[in-house]
Amino acid sequence: MNIEVQPQTGTADDVQYFDVIIVGAGISGIGSAHYLKKDCPQLSYLLLETQETFGGTWHTHRYPGIRSDSDLYTFGFSFKPWVEAPVATADRILAYLTAVIQEDDLEKHIRYRHRVLSANWDSKRKRWNLAVRNEQSGETVRFETNFLWMCQGYYRHDEGYTPDWPGIDDFKGQIVHPQTWPSDLDYEGKNILVIGSGATAATLVPAIADKAGHVTMLQRSPTYFNPGTNADALADQLRALEIDENWIHAIVRKKLLKEQEGRLSRAQNEPDVVAKEMIAAVQAHLGPSVDIATHFTPRYRPWQQRVAFIPEGDFFEPFRKGKASIVTDRIRKFTAEGVELESGRAVAADIIVTATGFRLCVLGDIAFSIDGAALNLADTVTYHGMMFTGVPNLVWVFGYFRSSWTLRVELIAEFVCRLLNHMRAIGKEMVTTELRPQDKDEPQLPWIDDDNFNPGYLMRDMHLMPKRLNKPEWQHTQDYFAECIRLPQISFSDPAFHFS
Repeated sequence: MNIEVQPQTGTADDVQYFDVIIVGAGISGIGSAHYLKKDCPQLSYLLLETQETFGGTWHTHRYPGIRSDSDLYTFGFSFKPWVEAPVATADRILAYLTAVIQEDDLEKHIRYRHRVLSANWDSKRKRWNLAVRNEQSGETVRFETNFLWMCQGYYRHDEGYTPDWPGIDDFKGQIVHPQTWPSDLDYEGKNILVIGSGATAATLVPAIADKAGHVTMLQRSPTYFNPGTNADALADQLRALEIDENWIHAIVRKKLLKEQEGRLSRAQNEPDVVAKEMIAAVQAHLGPSVDIATHFTPRYRPWQQRVAFIPEGDFFEPFRKGKASIVTDRIRKFTAEGVELESGRAVAADIIVTATGFRLCVLGDIAFSIDGAALNLADTVTYHGMMFTGVPNLVWVFGYFRSSWTLRVELIAEFVCRLLNHMRAIGKEMVTTELRPQDKDEPQLPWIDDDNFNPGYLMRDMHLMPKRLNKPEWQHTQDYFAECIRLPQISFSDPAFHFS
């Protein structure tokens, strides 16, 4: 039975109350709302979204060719079958999310153009007080909630990361960050310099190469790529047999996860062998015209950073055809015509695209406080990468990078619903996590072990993140295959939990 609970209004300041408020209506928020509606139907809830519509990354990122670099059997939800090619463009992902919203009747629970400015926990009333700006009217409205579910992502949507290179203002052409790609950008016949070699560059280069005059991809160091076919033979075979799509989705999802588990295990246990295999696959697509040793032989272990999947090898085609070239070097300075590199080489360009990553955004840049005292999350220790010591009734969704982000969305959603139902069953309104006596003398370490995983956007702003301990329960391990067992087994009788 699904009971819709209306918000309680009519307080002195006309504050609207909801049992749970989800911040963000991207893939994390939509997935979390599905589980909340299904597993906690007695609770009222609201999603607050800064943008004018849902979708998060898949709405705000509009550069040519934008697509997933995870298969949609695992990046999609377990409860909603994916029926198209495994790697999908943004418009197909948005269509998928549209269907989820319609099937779950979520639209009426979302307030668009609502930006959370501050959140203060009131210990006496056991509620979060939120100041929220209506971006359309400019007015500040107020909400209260017992539980705050942070699903806003991990980076600033309105501003990508661009290094402060010397002479950047001297460049006479146009500088574009993919995250804020202008809809009217005319790059036909132009020489384009793409700075960066991650998943964004790997998507962008083949999408613009035919129309551009020439594309040069400039990287500081090589990246691992994983070329493959944008199809799944088992899925196609099962569809030919007219198997129900729910069964196909579940079977293919399990198969792909098992294959990924094997790949990650091999990458950890025999990294040199895996590296040679991955580089050989790239070489097979590029042929002898590209210097593989210089441009496609990374200096780090496979999966120490995220690996971009290249469907049908499309990223390599412009290099093979001479429509694109690759340079591995560092920028000394920008010039009026382009960039000067540390090697002394100059690269001219009409347009420079800075595919240089994200700016980390910890909990939406919201001013958090507890009973009026400012909260610095860097002073806390994370519990399983989703709760923070001393912070009541709050969970943060931070997904996976080696595996599909959404896998963790669902694990956390199941945990949160279990937690909320437990609190209701024992008659408690407040929960915090605290270090147990045996944990308090443990050294507090940075959020992520950089030897395990070290993307630049995390390394740049690690000082903003909570701490971890060298224990699985006090860190985000980035290991789905361990967490899919560990998180469902979390016991609320663990002394780390404090209920009141």
